[in-house]
Amino acid sequence: MKITDTAIPDVKLIEPKKFGDSRGFFSEIYNLATFEKAGIILNGVQDNHSLSGPKGTVRGLHFQRPPHAQAKLVRVTRGSVLDVAVDIRHGSPTFGRHVAVELSAEKWNQLFIPVGFAHGFCTLEPDVEFLYKVDSYYAPDHDRGLQWDDPALGIDWPVKRAGAEMSGKDKEHPPLSDLPEYFNYEREG
Repeated sequence: MKITDTAIPDVKLIEPKKFGDSRGFFSEIYNLATFEKAGIILNGVQDNHSLSGPKGTVRGLHFQRPPHAQAKLVRVTRGSVLDVAVDIRHGSPTFGRHVAVELSAEKWNQLFIPVGFAHGFCTLEPDVEFLYKVDSYYAPDHDRGLQWDDPALGIDWPVKRAGAEMSGKDKEHPPLSDLPEYFNYEREG
């Protein structure tokens, strides 16, 4: 398993190995010891699986506020997405910056998103299946979001608001400038 830092080092790109033959393939996609060696702390308690039918479906940008904040390990098992993580930790040197990565079933890659980041994706083709492993249970009262197309974030989405398939809730999230200080960055050492 190859694990590399992204432009924001706390967000990690993970490329599991696939071993295949005439029967199919085998792939180890999560290994706690390997992840911990790479600085990833994710003791998964819940797995989620979504299907997004239309190309141009946007989900996000989502997060849960403390004390039910979530770190996430995300991957695509069918299709492809532009996956985005935005740093919303006040005081972070990368506050308001984002990482955008194409995740796909073909590339067989994953993204680790730590606590303190808003997360979302846009489907690049129809019928995308997306899996999330999270380290805190879903808590509806702590569910929050960030405006996915806030110009201050500078995200180059493959779809504009008028063409995006999305929930009513996701259309109403506040921009970064109006987001309360849910997370504060604390430098270790």
